[in-house]
Amino acid sequence: MDLYPLVRPVLRFIEPERAHRLTILGLKLGLAPRDVAPNPSSLDIDLWGLHFPNPLGIAAGFDKNGEVPDAMLKLGFGFAEVGTVTPRAQPGNPRPRIFRLAEERAVINRLGFNNEGHAALKRRLLARRARPGVVGVNIGANKDAADRVADYETGIAAFEGLASYFTVNISSPNTPGLRALQNKAELETLVARVMKARKGRTPILLKIAPDLTEEELADIAEVAREQGLDGLIVSNTTIRREGLVSGANAKETGGLSGQPLFALSTEVLRTMYRLTDGKIPIVGVGGVSSGADAYAKIRAGASLVQLYTALTYDGPALVSRIKRELALLLAADGIEHLRDAVGLDAR
Repeated sequence: MDLYPLVRPVLRFIEPERAHRLTILGLKLGLAPRDVAPNPSSLDIDLWGLHFPNPLGIAAGFDKNGEVPDAMLKLGFGFAEVGTVTPRAQPGNPRPRIFRLAEERAVINRLGFNNEGHAALKRRLLARRARPGVVGVNIGANKDAADRVADYETGIAAFEGLASYFTVNISSPNTPGLRALQNKAELETLVARVMKARKGRTPILLKIAPDLTEEELADIAEVAREQGLDGLIVSNTTIRREGLVSGANAKETGGLSGQPLFALSTEVLRTMYRLTDGKIPIVGVGGVSSGADAYAKIRAGASLVQLYTALTYDGPALVSRIKRELALLLAADGIEHLRDAVGLDAR
């Protein structure tokens, strides 16, 4: 039974970070519904030696400490990504640091990689090791790290054998100086060291910002091709504020997610698909709240799609609805399988 319609009016009046904590607690207690409907046969996909029963994933940031990945898979997601996690626990930025923009179905956050650290996440992943499902780990660097690249190397070492894949997050706008790692020279060093730190074949993906120039995107594509990155996640939150009309909250600093990010992140996705000649799988994220949004990401070049912000507005029923809508859109276009739709609008 989906209790979200009953609790949503209450959650709206609770401070966003507290409401999120209550949501995680409810998931841990098993209060979320389970999607028992079979996934449409047109939606499964195999990438990096992993099987995804559908292309829809919960994005990093929702479950920073890996408390509820299995609950998210039961909701109907095809995969879950936990983190961002840093080597040492850190509190993040001062509160308040999450701001709702309900009219735009958006959120601004400046959390700053608040998390319990590697040790706590590792304990939880060890406890679920025998369970099925794709669970990726999004790794970051501590705010006060003397060598941020070393923090990413530490993340690879900590979770190899436990993570289905790694996401190297260098695109959060809420850790000062972090986005500088996207510059070509710094990125070449980072990727080389991270790839060397990997002892097995766990896929390594790079999560990038939507606020980059085409020249910067071309540099990232070149590094990704030359150094053999397994995939890209496009994109993180944006620092832009065009078109927001929700009063004071629109002026808050931090990363903007949700509906206003959709067009920008999808255009960056389309550009990266072209720059990589469609040869590096891309996860599309940013403003997805419907099957049509997911389909647009796929046609722009995404093989997988993630969401987070829309879930806070629409609740868990959104997951099964997006899958149904996506399957119907593929069928309406005479496309038998989603892999045949990847990049159709970017070629």
